[in-house]
Amino acid sequence: MPDQSDLHYTSEHEWVLADGDVATIGITAYAADRLGDIVYVELPRTGVTVAAGDVLGEIESTKSVGELFAPVAGEVVERNEAVVGSPETVNLDPFGEGWLVRVRMTDPAAALDGLLDLDAYTALLEH
Repeated sequence: MPDQSDLHYTSEHEWVLADGDVATIGITAYAADRLGDIVYVELPRTGVTVAAGDVLGEIESTKSVGELFAPVAGEVVERNEAVVGSPETVNLDPFGEGWLVRVRMTDPAAALDGLLDLDAYTALLEH
């Protein structure tokens, strides 16, 4: 599990871990908890190009269905097949084994500029 202070966050409760030009993306523990028991995860195919803000996929729980949004622009280079087969992994380990997709960012420096750091994300949760 990555150190949460190394992550970037969105107001839609997604996290981004940048490693060079590749961003690993998942949902936060807060989002996983709010969704409840996750029963279905739909993720994009590899090779798909996304713009920041595009719908990346869908997460369905016993409570609701939510869309997953691309926090960064780029090409989907990997999807976590394990969570497609065992969606509950997102609930059990949202910052580790429950990651969702990896995107090769078009412009890594600019992509992370609009995202929140841990302090800003924590402040968002407190409101």
